[in-house]
Amino acid sequence: MLSISRPFDGCCRIALARPDALNSFTYEMYREFTAALESLRYDPDTYVVILTGEGRAFCAGHDVRSTEPAGWVREGLGKAYESRMLISEINKLPVTIRNLPQPVIAAVNGTAAGLGFALALCADIAIAARSAKFVNTIHNAATGHELGLSYMLPRAIGTQRAAELLLTSRPVMAEEAERIGLVLRAVDDDRLDQEALQLARAIAENTPLGTQLTKRSLWLNQDIGSLEAAIEMESRAVFIAQSTEDAAEKRRAVIEKRPPRFTGR
Repeated sequence: MLSISRPFDGCCRIALARPDALNSFTYEMYREFTAALESLRYDPDTYVVILTGEGRAFCAGHDVRSTEPAGWVREGLGKAYESRMLISEINKLPVTIRNLPQPVIAAVNGTAAGLGFALALCADIAIAARSAKFVNTIHNAATGHELGLSYMLPRAIGTQRAAELLLTSRPVMAEEAERIGLVLRAVDDDRLDQEALQLARAIAENTPLGTQLTKRSLWLNQDIGSLEAAIEMESRAVFIAQSTEDAAEKRRAVIEKRPPRFTGR
């Protein structure tokens, strides 16, 4: 279950809305969440996305108490076939968020466990309430790593710290998460929403296409082979972004000291 709102023009706020279950996911929610994200991919009026949770948790992972079947898996399959089909659909979430054109801000308002840990990591920027806690509860499913954790976590905090968190279930509180680079910053609980909105407004003031291409270059260049190749990718993005009417509008707005009015042209 999701709660979707528009705090201001250009911003979409998606809140995981199963607070009584600590926003843990059912199989239906995976499909609903993926569909909500995909609907934003081609929305020219959305410049930035905020992801958070209702109640006292961000997301406690998968709801192991849920008995509903996965609608995309045919009954009667063997264990290996069923598991592969289940995880293939679930694994779409981190990739979809990372590949979304718009920047995604994770406002982590409490426990981020398992899937919740991965959702915070795959966002472009994460901020955490001081009550937030990050836990690799995937060990409870006897695996230890899923959802791209072994790829994203070392890139966020370094290999040795990632090894500790991947190989144990030690919780990381918000203050430590800020210190090691797991989140951008930790803020007082009653300031989390305001901080997320302030950050979203700062992003939304920039040319939408320029912002989207910058996000794309940022992540693709994590694995690119050379500085020259990274600069080449940036240069192509610069040419595309600067050729838009929105780019000219941004320049006028800066000179005239007013908010820009983007039109998607």
